Amino acid sequence: MCVLCSSDGLGGRREAVKQAAGEWFERAADRGRRIAAAQGSLGRGERPIVFEPSWVLACDEHDGLHLLRDHSVVVEGDRIAAILPGRRQGRERRIQAKGALLLPGLISGHTHVAAGTSTRGIIEGGRSYGRPLQIADELDSEDLDALTAQNLAELLRGGCTTQVEMSLSLRQAQAYVAVARRWGVRGYPSAMVPGIARLFEVWTRTDDQVLFDSVPASLDEIAAALRFGHRCNGAENGRILAQMGVHATDTQTPDTMRALAAAADELGNGLHMHLSQGLAETQTVQRLWGKRPVEWIDEFGFYDGPLLAAHLSGADLDADPRILAAKNATYVHNPSAGGAGGATQPWPEFLAAGVRTNIGIDTHSNDHLENVKLAVLYGQARHSLLADTSTVPLVRPTIWDAVRAATLDAANGLGRDDLGRIRVGAKADLITVDVSAMLTGSGAPPPEPLNNLLYSNGQHVRHVMTDGRLQIHNGHLVIDDEHQVIKRGAQAVSKIWDQLDAEQWFQT
Repeated sequence: MCVLCSSDGLGGRREAVKQAAGEWFERAADRGRRIAAAQGSLGRGERPIVFEPSWVLACDEHDGLHLLRDHSVVVEGDRIAAILPGRRQGRERRIQAKGALLLPGLISGHTHVAAGTSTRGIIEGGRSYGRPLQIADELDSEDLDALTAQNLAELLRGGCTTQVEMSLSLRQAQAYVAVARRWGVRGYPSAMVPGIARLFEVWTRTDDQVLFDSVPASLDEIAAALRFGHRCNGAENGRILAQMGVHATDTQTPDTMRALAAAADELGNGLHMHLSQGLAETQTVQRLWGKRPVEWIDEFGFYDGPLLAAHLSGADLDADPRILAAKNATYVHNPSAGGAGGATQPWPEFLAAGVRTNIGIDTHSNDHLENVKLAVLYGQARHSLLADTSTVPLVRPTIWDAVRAATLDAANGLGRDDLGRIRVGAKADLITVDVSAMLTGSGAPPPEPLNNLLYSNGQHVRHVMTDGRLQIHNGHLVIDDEHQVIKRGAQAVSKIWDQLDAEQWFQT
């Protein structure tokens, strides 16, 4: 008998493979630690670092976007110091990125960071994401931190350097801020009100008395979220700026809306909410308060500061886009909302109305670059289906629209003229995308590189820098042990799945 076919031989082979895999992971982790040590001082006043891509998407003083070929971008500390034609001579540290496109770091105007990996791939058959999210919130602090870190690592890998984060509970917001501070991530955290533990009893009620009875608990959550916001607001050289998170208008009353607006005014960084998520929300608010959600929030001053409003699938497309445009709000389109293959959203209509827009992550997909691509593909499909019969104008979106939405427009919506743009003096939040690689390019720097993003995803993101600190280098996380981040996150999410299995959730 062949020794490899015997039980002892097979067992020995398995052990050898297991040992080899372990050694590979250790080498990868060691490589990551060495890279992190080499790059860790970036943004701390030492030698400049120079990006040398084939293309740069630069921004002029009028917020016009322009492609520059074979330019170098010099980073000193946390800022872009120079954009130069050709290759700069000297002994600076260099990121050689031939075949790559240098973009501003992507900004997601709507995330629930800890919720991604626990729901991905198990809700696409039509199951609700509610129970997995509730169990995730019941994890102990160590597992919740691990789950958050795994998802935040994925967001960085997909090119997202700034998250406008509506954590599903105060605990999740605390975990997000802890990891974001450790890794140098830029975030606008908030704790959703009502939180996930109370959300569904209020949101899916059959009696409005449930809503009115929920007010004291919601006011307590608002007060706790405000205290948390004060503690972290402005932390890490201003990378952490706290907001207030509003689940939606149909889970609020005038008392809670006033409290949320007052808390947001106190923190000074605006509000983050789901708005007219569907027709049911719009109809409920009209029935209770006599106005559509987009109108009703104006009573409480929601438009007085930055407002990032997600979804708007239930908006009145004849009237609501004009209001949002006039009020200078930002509509956040989330192509992967509801999981893979979710319904289209009215991004083409809001573009046509002149509303400032953003491309967001929402929950299940952490690949921001993929969502930028999906926004274009879904948007063009929606335009093709509706343009000839719609009573409102639609724009057929392009990749230029999507990249602008995910960078420059998002930054402007946050009131930041130092984010979302590659311009001298702007923050050094930068990503490189290999647009010449197999499957996304042709092996040579392409002549129109933004179009190649339509064939790309987060696997083609090679470098990610936030505030001058390199976090992804050659496609690997270098601010932590990548292998351990994945391993600990997998252990946490497996506990969620085990609980779901014990409850026979997968059989429903």
